[in-house]
Formats: sequence, C-alpha cells, structure tokens
Amino acid sequence: MNRRVCMSVVLGVIFMLSAGLAKAQDAAPLPPPPIALLQVPGPEAGMIGERIELLGFEGMHGGKVVTGMPFSAVAVSESTQTLADGNHIARKTQTNLFRDSQGRFRKEVTLPAIGPLATSGQPKSFVFINDPVAGTNFILHADTKTAEQMGRPFAGMKGLLKDELKGKMESRQQQEMANGSLKKEDLGTQTIAGVSAQGTRITHTIPAGQVGNEKAITIVSEHWYSNDLQIVVMSKRSDPRFGDTTYTLTNIQRQEPAASLFAVPPDYTATQGGPGRHGMHKQKFNGATDAPPPPPGI
Repeated sequence: MNRRVCMSVVLGVIFMLSAGLAKAQDAAPLPPPPIALLQVPGPEAGMIGERIELLGFEGMHGGKVVTGMPFSAVAVSESTQTLADGNHIARKTQTNLFRDSQGRFRKEVTLPAIGPLATSGQPKSFVFINDPVAGTNFILHADTKTAEQMGRPFAGMKGLLKDELKGKMESRQQQEMANGSLKKEDLGTQTIAGVSAQGTRITHTIPAGQVGNEKAITIVSEHWYSNDLQIVVMSKRSDPRFGDTTYTLTNIQRQEPAASLFAVPPDYTATQGGPGRHGMHKQKFNGATDAPPPPPGI
C-alpha cells in the first residue's frame, strides 16, 4: 500500500466515520472505530487504526451533531510499540479541536515526517472542517491553498440498508458478548481536564487460530466520555499486535470559537474529492460568501 493510497484511506475513513455520520441530531453512538478496524487482520489494519487515533479522531466519535456546547481543546495522542527484537517505536501527535454552538467542528492536524504516510521530509498539516449547517465537509491544504470538499459517503445508501448494516453490527456485538469474546465494564466517573467523564472498558479477545494466531489475543480499550461536552475526553488502547495508544484532551476552553475558523479562506481553490467522486472539479472562492459547487450524485 503506497503513501498516497494510505493517506486517502485514512482521510476517507475519518470523514466516513465522523462527518458522514454526523447528520442526525439524535443519532445513536456507534462502537469505537479503532476496535472495528483492528479486528481486520493484516498490518494495514493496525496502521490505519493507529493513525485514526493519532489524528485525534477518537474525540469525534459518537456520530451526532452537538449544538449549544462550544469548546476548544488540544488533543494529545501518543503511541508506543515494542518490536520482537526489543526495539521501541514512539509517536506523538497534537491536534487542535474547535466546536461552535451550531455544531460545526474544526480539527487541525500535523502529521510527522515519518512512517508510510509521510509525503515528504517535512511535517504535513491538514485542517478538517465539518459543517452540518451548510451540509459540507472540507479538508484544507495550506501548502497548496486548496479546499477539498468531501462528499457524503453514505448519500446513496438507502435507509433500509443503513438499518441492515447497523443491525448486523449490533448482532455481531451481541454474539461476541454471548460467547465471551467481548466484555464491557462500567468504570464509573472521574474528572479529566476539569470535566466529569464516564468510563467504559471493552475487552475483545481474538480466539486462537482466528487470524493464524497460536494463542488468544486480548485487546483492551478504555473510553472516558463527557456527557457535559458530548465528547470523548480520554481513551486508552492496548493491543499486543500494535502496541499501546493513549488519547487525552487538554486545555479545554468553553468559549465560543471565532466563526472564521469554520469557513474556507477566500483565497483557497475548491476541489471535489472523497469516496465515490469521479474526477476533480476546481473553483476559485471569490469571497467569503461564495459556496463550492454541490457534490455530484453517486
């Protein structure tokens, strides 16, 4: 899997699991995406799952638009991996998060210039803007002054199919809980970064032989969710295949962010991208009030 494909997969998954699902105000929370991804065997699954959490995606899971609860924060993600020869790999990413009272979300990410997703010898920065008010999602590329509009990946999916997929996910989870391979525990509440959060521990066991493993593999994750902010404020994941990852919100501010943070800069060129897109359409923004062209049908 080359660098360009890896980056496209990561960015696509982020929007499919965050912006794409953030349409209904009362949408039901979905299982944490990293766990689902890590159930897929192969090195790519671990790499993608790790990158999603390192990008600060964890704080956005929940799949619903939250209004009337503005905030800004810095999400710190750290991962450590111990190789068979005793060597260690450590990574750290800081992501700036902003949400306004209308539910619009901005995420500023800088990828380190290491690993298979590194596109050059320099760190790569992205800005993600999810705007449920306008119904648009953008990735801003500061180096090229382009705004890549991501289409709704589930726009062509009928309601019955959505319900069927959701039902299959819930059924699989129930089966795993029944056979003992999945266990959930209530960890109570604790104060994290000044806010109260409810903790849940999920232990997922991959039986011996399921992915060619000689012995059972146990994956343990914790998620601490703030009902006050409607967001995950801390998570931990331990997977013997890929190492340990932690995610923590810091410097939480409850003020309204500036409205300009959720708008595409007027000097950026808009491009059409994302899952299901055919070709790239470009348009220069002539002013703050100009809107990009509507996404083509799927």
